[in-house]
Amino acid sequence: MTFHTEQNVTWSRRSLLGLIGGGMAAALAPAALAAPSVLTGAGDIRRVKLSNPRTGEAVNTVYWVEGEYIPEAKAEIDFILRDWRENLLIDYDLRAVDILAATYRLLETNEPISVVSGYRSPVTNALLRRNSRGVARDSYHTKGMAIDLQMKSRSPSQIRRAAKRLGAGGVGGYRSFTHIDSGPIRSWGRA
Repeated sequence: MTFHTEQNVTWSRRSLLGLIGGGMAAALAPAALAAPSVLTGAGDIRRVKLSNPRTGEAVNTVYWVEGEYIPEAKAEIDFILRDWRENLLIDYDLRAVDILAATYRLLETNEPISVVSGYRSPVTNALLRRNSRGVARDSYHTKGMAIDLQMKSRSPSQIRRAAKRLGAGGVGGYRSFTHIDSGPIRSWGRA
């Protein structure tokens, strides 16, 4: 179950965690969120290490332990993936986060993933569409299902190859970043 509720963020990450830890914990119960097969046999934990150079924020968290998602960790991931232009966040699709974590694991690095683009509000997506023909009208970014990423220690083609090995979601290769999403299996762009 994925909630696509857009919220205007006017609080700190810590106060957001307090809010999520209380009321939203029940909504994110593990029974409602089946673990995707992309990480079957991946061990007892799932971790992401993200940085957002536009906001200066970073998160290094275990968000899944022995079959259960951790609501507080998921809230931090949602926060760092928010639309920083509009300061809005969405409940990110856990399949996208799982694909991101599995890609990171295959890259065998300790460097954080640099978020180029996470959630995009309809306003932000329209703005980006006006400035680039590569932005889809009905982008998975507007649904909390896509992440554009880059790393200093790995080229976009290395990241793309790792993501494609998973056989899950969409993988797009661009000159300076890689796109992953939890939509249908497909790939495009640079090798």
